[in-house]
Amino acid sequence: MPKFIIERNISNVSGFSAEKLKEISKKSNEVLCRLGTDIQWIHSYVAGDKIYCIYLAPSEELIREHAQLAGFPANLITKIANVIEPQTAE
Repeated sequence: MPKFIIERNISNVSGFSAEKLKEISKKSNEVLCRLGTDIQWIHSYVAGDKIYCIYLAPSEELIREHAQLAGFPANLITKIANVIEPQTAE
């Protein structure tokens, strides 16, 4: 299944409390359950005023639907072409 990185612009997200981040995660999980098994949230990085999320999904449209239903922005969605890491050099 294709893998995507989603950039979400959320003002001051790095300053959100653990409880607020838990609330956001819970909402995301609720919507994922409604959408079924075609979309999967892998993990997210909170940095500055952005959250960068890694998702598996058959299409960008399904990711946009998740964002709309959850009430989160999906400012940029990019299909991941490949993953490289230190072991790639070997």
